[in-house]
Amino acid sequence: MSPPLLKLGAVLSTMAMISNWMSQTLPSLVGLNTTRITTSDTLTQISPKEGWQVYSSAQDPDGRCICTVVAPEQNLCSRDAKSRQLRQLLEKVQNMSQSIEVLNLRTQRDFQYVLKMETQMKGLKAKFRQIEDDRKTLMTKHFQELKEKMDELLPLIPVLEQYKTDAKLITQFKEEIRNLSAVLTGIQEEIGAYDYEELHQRVINLETRLRDCMKKLTCGKLMKITGPITVKISGTRFGAWMTDPLASEKNNRVWYMDSYTNNKIVREYKSIADFVSGAESRTYNLPFKWAGTNHVVYNGSLYFNKYQSNIIIKYSFDTGRVLAQRSLEYAGFHNVYPYTWGGFSDIDLMADEIGLWAVYATNQNAGNIVISQLNQDTLEVLKSWSTGYPKRSAGESFMICGTLYVTNSHLTGAKVYYSYSTKTSTYEYTDIPFHNQYFHISMLDYNARDRALYAWNNGHQVLFNVTLFHVIKTEDDT
Repeated sequence: MSPPLLKLGAVLSTMAMISNWMSQTLPSLVGLNTTRITTSDTLTQISPKEGWQVYSSAQDPDGRCICTVVAPEQNLCSRDAKSRQLRQLLEKVQNMSQSIEVLNLRTQRDFQYVLKMETQMKGLKAKFRQIEDDRKTLMTKHFQELKEKMDELLPLIPVLEQYKTDAKLITQFKEEIRNLSAVLTGIQEEIGAYDYEELHQRVINLETRLRDCMKKLTCGKLMKITGPITVKISGTRFGAWMTDPLASEKNNRVWYMDSYTNNKIVREYKSIADFVSGAESRTYNLPFKWAGTNHVVYNGSLYFNKYQSNIIIKYSFDTGRVLAQRSLEYAGFHNVYPYTWGGFSDIDLMADEIGLWAVYATNQNAGNIVISQLNQDTLEVLKSWSTGYPKRSAGESFMICGTLYVTNSHLTGAKVYYSYSTKTSTYEYTDIPFHNQYFHISMLDYNARDRALYAWNNGHQVLFNVTLFHVIKTEDDT
């Protein structure tokens, strides 16, 4: 076989392999060999009468907010990769179709020449037979030359036959490619594989809706605690560090209070980065020593327990003055009802999505925990709840959405063991473990803005992510 025909055979063989691969592989690539794919309209429409379930987490190790939503219906984002794959297949098929079209034009042109040549050869063969019949009338020499030329041409006849077969095969491939392109187009319409830019815009719109939804989230139930993320190693075994949950997004100041007593110095840093690097921006000298490590910064003011008393102090960072102070009636102090680890942790001040709280114990409640909601301006007790959990048995505690979560140990094997809801005035025993990496927690407070737990763990300032479960109801929900 001559080189041009060998090349044509190689092309045809390659095309046959491609066609066979498409027929076997394409269904699994586009997901048609298992289930039927619904249309995009079904995926994107969300019934106004169905609620959204939202699991949200504060942040990852890089400080990015994490929020996972389980919507009533799946979104279209998961189909993005498959849609792009289908689009790439369509482009390949279109390119292949164009190549086959060019090959077909060349083949048809050459085929016409082959047919003409075949006719001439058949005519020559007939003449040769006629001459052979009359060979007696011809000179022997001329006859022999003509026969040799004919013998040279005879092997071309099966080649020409194969060429005709190959030309038919190319025509068949052209038709199969046309059919395959139509099938892929139908699949594209079936799964709603719109232009990638349109899909990307839909994702952006969904993210915008999700962010708007998250802004409306205020309360949820604690589901999981992960971490910790170690931010810094500094100070003594006991202390407190915090940010203001009511501060603006641009205000990321950090306050640092080392030790649980005999100290009045509060150190301020403009950001977490400055806190880590030790770039202190300001120092405050409080008028009174504090007791314990359970202080809280809320709306620009520091709330702390005055040493050797049950008096709560509200101190303004802006003015450097005490704005209010009030005795917490019947509250035990000075290691009468501390947490398990001691350290004058009798009165725990904290804040959540609802407001300012004090957690303590009284003789009247047999040393069990009392929860009081405070007026942030006057420190007046607005309402109190008496629980049945002994204060001395608690490792640490924190408030999320009006529910108090109590840990059962400040040492190893720490977990949230008990919760009390001020909304329903009911309690339950829970089992939410968390990693006490440095074996001695002396401060554990929830920050509603960051949706994270700030902890002081044996001289390590760490953060825990919390996962909250929310159910968002629409106006039409009953």
